This record gives sequence, structure tokens and C-alpha cells, in this order.
Amino acid sequence: MTDAKRGIPGFETREILWRATPLRYEVAGEGPSLVLVHGLGGAAANWLLLAPELAGERRVVVPELPGHGGSAPLPAAPHVDAFADALLAVLEAEDALPAVWVGHSLGGLVALRAAVRRPDAARGVVLAAAAGVSSTTRAAGAVLAVLGLLEPGRLIAPFRRSWARSRLGRTLAFGWWGAADPAALSPEMAEAFLAGPAEHSDIASAGRALLVSDPHADLDRVACPCLCLWGTDDNWVPLADGMEYARRLGAPLRAVAGCGHLLIGERPDACLAAIRSFLADLDGTAERAG
Repeated sequence: MTDAKRGIPGFETREILWRATPLRYEVAGEGPSLVLVHGLGGAAANWLLLAPELAGERRVVVPELPGHGGSAPLPAAPHVDAFADALLAVLEAEDALPAVWVGHSLGGLVALRAAVRRPDAARGVVLAAAAGVSSTTRAAGAVLAVLGLLEPGRLIAPFRRSWARSRLGRTLAFGWWGAADPAALSPEMAEAFLAGPAEHSDIASAGRALLVSDPHADLDRVACPCLCLWGTDDNWVPLADGMEYARRLGAPLRAVAGCGHLLIGERPDACLAAIRSFLADLDGTAERAG
């Protein structure tokens, strides 16, 4: 099923039914597959500034996690494994495996789980301020405490455009959400971040899954190349977590100066450059191996 009237400009919105659960995602572009996974409380629109740029070079799939945006909740209390399996089903439906996975916050943890559960499905993983190493309880608790009051986003939905276009509104909306300089977010990006909660049906389950998931035992099982991408001023998932991921994965760490947890919206140009560099390295390695 498709719906061209919503979503990221230039992308087609599609839906599959997986284990009786409708899952919505957006897709555009041609070439090697790239999947962009949002974080807890996010939606496909979080990738508004990156997805169109990358779709000029790749086949880009932007799923919405179960319970987020237009994807229905999972029927049972989930583990992060269930979220990873749901996204693997989306990519299989699109014949988009293997893919390079880029995950923000909870999305990074989901991407790692997918790479562990299906090594053949991941050419590489970019962890953008990925949750899970040491700050899981703090990050999930903060999100659930605040977004739990808004779920499913009815309170803020009627006002998101005016909030996004006001410096004060952006400061109020994103100061707690981890942006280092919330007023510096573009109105377009701020509105995109605020669009998801209006549709969320169950983010609490994702928060609980994050709380009970410990990636430490799995890091040695990640076989593909990885990149850690972090904001130096992230106060939710601090740079020290990025250093720990990088150490355990044997991966490079790219730190984005003056940037908080919402780095994909705060510093999209820096994120785009880092992702493109990682993709070029992967492509070069594949060519030499071929």
C-alpha cells in the first residue's frame, strides 16, 4: 500500500503486514541499500535533511519502528530483537538486503541487533549517538517521563508548526530532548522532529525494550565494519559511550563539535559527510575484494 501525500519529499510511503502488525516505511533512490533507523520517540521524518541527499546515491529505506509513526505496536512485550526482526522484514520485502544500517539513538541499538542476528543482512553499521552501553536507564527514563505525558502526542500536535517556527518554542521543545543549541535547529527540522509524536501509538514498549537490552555481550559478534558518530555535547548518551562503542567494536569515532543528542538534525552536513565517507570506504573495500 502506498501513500504519496505524506512523508519525506521525494520518497514513497509503503506498508507491509508482518506477523499481523502493519509496518510503515519510506523508500527512494536506486543502487546499494541504505536503511536509516530513528530513535525512541522518533519517526521517519527525523531523517528529513539526510534521506533525500543519500537517495541521490543509494536505495534508501526509512522505516518507522513498531509503535512509532504509522507502524502499529507489537502484540507482545518486545525485546530489541523484535524491533530488529521487524526492520529485517521490511528490507526483505523491498529486496534491499544486504544493507548499510544507520541508526540514531535506540535505532543504533536496533541496527546492531540486526547485524548480530543476521550477519548477512549488514554490510556496515553507523551508530549515531547509539543508546545502550552505559546510559540506557537515564536516557530511556527521561524519554518515558516526558513523552509518556504526551503520548500519543495529542497535546503538542496542534501547535507543532508554531513551536517549530519560534526560537522560544524550539528551546522549550528541544532543550530537554538533548539538543545542544535547540534554537539553532531549522524550523523545518524542528517540525519534522515534532511530527512523529502526533501518530505514536506505543513508545512505552520501545522504552522498556531499551531498558532490558544490554549490548555488551553482542559487541564481539558484530562482524561488519562500523562507524561511531557522536555529538561532543550529548548529555543523554555522552561521548564516553561513543568511545566505549568504538573501543569494543574496533571502529573509528567521529565527534561532531558543539552538537547534542539530535545530531542528525543539529549538524546534518557533518553527519552526511561522515556517512558518505564511511560508504565510500565500504565501496572501495568491496571493489578491491571483487
